[in-house]
Amino acid sequence: MAKYTIDPITRIEGHLRIDVEIEGGKVTNAWSSAQLFRGLEIILQGRDPRDAPWITQRACGVCTEVHALASIRALDDAVRVKIPPLARIARNLVHGAQFVHDHMVHFYVLSALDWVDVVSALKADPKKTADLANALGNYPGSGVADFKAVKEKLATFVSSGQLGPFANGYWGHKDYRLPPEANLMAVAHYLTLLRLQVKAARMMALFGGKNPHIQTYVTGGVTCVKDLLNVDRLAEFLYYLKEMQAFIDNVYIPDVLAVASFYKDWGARNIGGCTNFLAYGNFPMNSGRYKDEKMFLPGGVIMKRDLGAIKDVNPDLITEEVTRAWYENGPALNPAKGVTQPLNDAKFDYDGKYSWFKAPRYEGKPMEVGPLAQVLAAFARGHKPTAALVSAVLKHLNVPANALFSTLGRTAARAIETKVIADEMAAWVTEAIGLIKAGKIETAAEWSWPGEATGYGLIDVPRGALGHWIHQDKDNKIGNYQLVVPSTWNLGPRDAAGQVGPVEEALIGTPIADPKAPLEIIRTVHSFDPCIACGVHVIDPDTNEVRKFKVC
Repeated sequence: MAKYTIDPITRIEGHLRIDVEIEGGKVTNAWSSAQLFRGLEIILQGRDPRDAPWITQRACGVCTEVHALASIRALDDAVRVKIPPLARIARNLVHGAQFVHDHMVHFYVLSALDWVDVVSALKADPKKTADLANALGNYPGSGVADFKAVKEKLATFVSSGQLGPFANGYWGHKDYRLPPEANLMAVAHYLTLLRLQVKAARMMALFGGKNPHIQTYVTGGVTCVKDLLNVDRLAEFLYYLKEMQAFIDNVYIPDVLAVASFYKDWGARNIGGCTNFLAYGNFPMNSGRYKDEKMFLPGGVIMKRDLGAIKDVNPDLITEEVTRAWYENGPALNPAKGVTQPLNDAKFDYDGKYSWFKAPRYEGKPMEVGPLAQVLAAFARGHKPTAALVSAVLKHLNVPANALFSTLGRTAARAIETKVIADEMAAWVTEAIGLIKAGKIETAAEWSWPGEATGYGLIDVPRGALGHWIHQDKDNKIGNYQLVVPSTWNLGPRDAAGQVGPVEEALIGTPIADPKAPLEIIRTVHSFDPCIACGVHVIDPDTNEVRKFKVC
């Protein structure tokens, strides 16, 4: 039995180990193992509830604003406060900027290189590349001289033996399919995005106070009163937004479609697809408790890929199991009553416990969360902007809706969601201006400590469904706090019934052209945008070879 170890895999956040078995050129089994215990739930016990948003933001250097928002929503729920309309819009604008920033960075920096052969770009004709780019969109820097300069820069990297961010790739792999000109165009857009993403981060900071760890979310609303009432600040936000929209419309969407056109079999064969999907919904259009909110992007639960039978999310039906996780055994519990008791001795056991992630379940079933779940829910609900864009993408690629249930569909959904959100953000700015003109400038509502209370904050974030649950004791201290994050949903282990987690399900059946260079596995793992760093172990039962290699 051959074992192939990929360690480390960059372009994700944290520490993850994935083991797969390959037989007959396909993945036949998979195990997803989170290798890091954080213990934020334990750290928060006994603290002032108002500390939670600041501490949970530090769960990750990428997922900062999202934890602040989920935590603040949990506190709002616990004290039963309704935030003012202007505060709701401010939160939506900051959260929307997070999506625009995160999704574009994920495609170009974290996942595009799984589809794009960087070294192949050295064979490209800059003139043909410019013709291709201008046929797909209208964006500055798409001339012959521009692409020639990128090609020369790339050639300098290669000749010096220092590929920098492009080192350790599977360049030349037989399943890279783009022509050299498409590869050169993608590399150029990668470099463009590295500069542009700074402006997306500034959008967050304009009303978030700073980036990455925002400062303006407080129980009952936001604190950025002067920023919201500043015409210049609103105009600056819109200026950056228009830059993002130009890139999304003329570069991001066309690039995704161009890549997808060469990999349509991934959609047709549902490679990397899952069965069940969950989305909480996103961007409240009114103030109230979660069950009473109307969301701009509606959520829902989809079982067995049946879009016609979508149901509302009932938070009471969410549980977490620890049967295969490195925690003391106990029953499946709703996060409101969750227990976090880590084991002292975490040993990897294929037939036993093998991950620091618990196994979240909805009605006892594993659920994929993230952009694909969010787009599927909106599409199933008849959300017009989403439905129109999904239909346009399917028509352009000439593929059926069933093709969405795949790694390729997950990648396309992220781009679709980015455009839908970016296009709506200008309307939120207009709404804010209308409230200001009408004198409705309150940005925080009064509230009081209720004594013992519970609350939860549910929201969709770039990586998927994020939930925070809080129990506040009679002394106004945190008695219990639980986070169920997107990567726990997606990368969690098997449960007591033996059901695999979503990433494990997605990997099973994946075709592998070369077990020594399992590019196809990396594609699917990256498509979930894991918030953990990974080591992938590939097991081939036909040989006894042992190899170790790295991949960027």
